[in-house]
Amino acid sequence: MPLSLWMSLVAICALGAMSPGPSLALVLRHTLGGGRAPGITAALSHALGVGFYALLTVWGLGALIVRLPGLFQAITWLGAAYLAWLGIKALCAGRAGAFAAKALTTTRSQAAREGMLVALGNPKLILFFVALLSQFVTPDMRMADRAIIVLTAMIIDGGWYVLVALSLSHSRVLPWLQARAHWINRITGVLLLALALRVMVGPLTG
Repeated sequence: MPLSLWMSLVAICALGAMSPGPSLALVLRHTLGGGRAPGITAALSHALGVGFYALLTVWGLGALIVRLPGLFQAITWLGAAYLAWLGIKALCAGRAGAFAAKALTTTRSQAAREGMLVALGNPKLILFFVALLSQFVTPDMRMADRAIIVLTAMIIDGGWYVLVALSLSHSRVLPWLQARAHWINRITGVLLLALALRVMVGPLTG
């Protein structure tokens, strides 16, 4: 995979991971309720769920491109519409959003279980991957390139949420995030809308 293409993948995966939503709220809750270890556990188990979806999507999209190119194009456009909806939702979000998560008493085993369930039980996540990975998958893609896509998605997702858990171990970080949540939501919304437009223009591999 060319470095420029991989950097585009990194940027889009990072944008998806950093978008405020239920995954962020999950890590916040377990970090605030149990400390650093449950927060990191939730982050890593969520990344495993993301990797599972990424693996299914990479192989499924490769077969779909070959067999049903028209359906693949329709899914790509639906994915772009979903990204645009996420962007609009982020722009309309209030000051707190996911950053207002409340603490609860939690354990590492509970964090691991819920992290996986939030990833696998969220149908919006697979839609995001279809919109994302459709820009990088080709019918003749090598196995090594497929592995790079899956590992990149997993590492970035896990790395981001581990960073969130580590940062929240310091009591001053959450108030700082809450005070600037509206700007975070606005920036994320603009970037998601730009990504949706890029998907509609054409695949990044073209």
